[in-house]
Amino acid sequence: MKPSSVLSLGGIGWKKLGERMPAPSSSTDGSHARYFDLANIPVLISGGGSGIGAEIVRRFAQQGARVGFLEVNAEAAASLASSIEGVVAYEVVDLRDIGAARAAVSRLAGKLGAFRVLVNNAGDDARHAWKDITPEQWDDRFAVNLRHQFFLAQAVASGMAQAGGGSIINLGSISWMFGAVGVIAYTTAKAAVGGLTKSLARELGRDSIRVNAIAPGWVLTEKQVSRAQATDPSKFAAYLERQCLKEHLDAGDIASMALWLASGESRRCTGQTFIVDGGVI
Repeated sequence: MKPSSVLSLGGIGWKKLGERMPAPSSSTDGSHARYFDLANIPVLISGGGSGIGAEIVRRFAQQGARVGFLEVNAEAAASLASSIEGVVAYEVVDLRDIGAARAAVSRLAGKLGAFRVLVNNAGDDARHAWKDITPEQWDDRFAVNLRHQFFLAQAVASGMAQAGGGSIINLGSISWMFGAVGVIAYTTAKAAVGGLTKSLARELGRDSIRVNAIAPGWVLTEKQVSRAQATDPSKFAAYLERQCLKEHLDAGDIASMALWLASGESRRCTGQTFIVDGGVI
C-alpha cells in the first residue's frame, strides 16, 4: 500500500453511556476545556484513523492545532480526515516499517511544521494464547505496541527542540498492572512504556521536551464494544463492578488527558504515567 496524504476538514466521536451500550454522539458540543496555547501548534498522532486515536485527532483539531496523523488503514484515514474541520493531514503507513514511518513523519512535518506534540497512540490488543505464541509473533506484538513509540519520538525530538520544546505522550495500559490474561505480549509491551517514558523524560528534559504516559482502562471504542458483544456481553456490567466510578470510559476521556498533557497547563509534569481508568487500579 502506497503512502498518501490529504488536507481536509470536520468531526464526530463516541460518548459515554453509563451501564448502557455505547452509541455515537458528537464530540463538538463545546463543553470541553479550551487550551489556547495549542492553536496552530503542529501535532502528530499515531494510529489516528479510528478508536481513541481518531478522537484525539478530532479534539486537537477543535483546539485549532495543525494535526498530522499516521494510520495503516487508508479507508479509515480518508474518512476521518474528510470529516474534520481544520488543518489535518495524514499518511498511510505500517508503523512496523520504521524507515517508512520516518519518511511519513518527514513529509507531514514539511506540510505542518516541526511537531511540538507527539501522541504515540497506535497499538493493538489482539488476543493470543501464551502457550501458542511464537518468537515471530512476540516480536510482531512489540513492533506494533512499543517499538514505534521510541522511533517516532526519535524522529520528532530534534525539530521539537529547535522549535523550543514540546510534549511527547505515550499510550500505555492498565492491563499489565492487574495481569490481564490472553494478551501477554501486549501487556509486557505496555509495561515497558513506563520505562520508555521515564528514560526519555531524562534524555529530553534539557531541551524543554516533556514526556509522559497515559494508562487507560477499558475504553469503549467501537472495536472493543463489538468484541465484547461477540464474546462476552456480560463483560460490560462486570467491568463496571471493578470501577469506582460507575460509567464506562470513552475515547474522549483519554483525549482530554492528552490535551492537558500537551498544553502548558501541565508544564511541570514529565516522566509520569497518568492512569485514566475510572478507579480500577
